[in-house]
Amino acid sequence: MEDVLDVYKRPYNPARPVVCLDETSKQLIGEVATPVPASPGRVAQVDYEYTRNGVANIFMMFEPLAAKRDVVVTDRRTKKDYAQCLRRLADELYPQAEVIVLVQDNLNTHSPTSLYETFEPAEARRLVSRFEVHYTPKHGSWLDMAEIELGVLSRQCLNRRIDNVTTLRHEIQAWQTTRDKTSANVNWPPRPTPG
Repeated sequence: MEDVLDVYKRPYNPARPVVCLDETSKQLIGEVATPVPASPGRVAQVDYEYTRNGVANIFMMFEPLAAKRDVVVTDRRTKKDYAQCLRRLADELYPQAEVIVLVQDNLNTHSPTSLYETFEPAEARRLVSRFEVHYTPKHGSWLDMAEIELGVLSRQCLNRRIDNVTTLRHEIQAWQTTRDKTSANVNWPPRPTPG
């Protein structure tokens, strides 16, 4: 735990950005009956029945000191999807960085082997060398600020039925744009709950 907390104490350095990564899934749920919107004196009506249209995976990459995030929606949660996210971080989001300081949990896909199973050895090695990885401890994933951002995303954007990946991507992009534009950030360190 102390390792991650020490990383969070580092001053902002664009050559060594601290980026938190986490992921979650979202069930794609469609309506069976058309919902009736709320109107004066009448509550909204939504049928409890739904159609299940699969699951999408959401990767959250969050740089807390810059208050910016990049959210990627994939069809699955595989080692290849994770490896592609790391390539995106290294080559598209932070190409000028000397090294990317990455905070993440110990999920089975979150390891250098994912890169070696996805890319040719030379490319995998190049990508591995771009990262300084710090893992949150077991049962300590709450230390990953990307997990906190995923919670905000869930409450502000995903707490309703979304039936397809295209709409999900569009809604998440709108949320991300608003969060970044307002420099919304995580309140760190988290304050203990009274009681």
